[in-house]
Amino acid sequence: MLKRIMFSLAVVAMAMPAFAAEGAAPDMTKGVIALAASLAIALAAAFGALGQSRGLAAALEGIARNPAASGKLVTPMIIGLALIESLVIYALVIAFMIVGKM
Repeated sequence: MLKRIMFSLAVVAMAMPAFAAEGAAPDMTKGVIALAASLAIALAAAFGALGQSRGLAAALEGIARNPAASGKLVTPMIIGLALIESLVIYALVIAFMIVGKM
């Protein structure tokens, strides 16, 4: 999977100068900014979802082992999920700020 991503990025990076105007140096700043913004939100969403799924699985496993503790586990679980989601929202805001520099 990582090899495919790296190959795709290499092909895109090598193809950009081919479409440049003759005699002018290619200006790749907008492309790099767009790539940075897309990577920021993609990584944040992917790892945020991974963190939320692991936290939810651990909480549900705790409730399954001791159903009487469900009242004590639900509130910290919801708070933890909200904090993880807030990090993803921060990444979205940062991606918008990066795109705003274009």
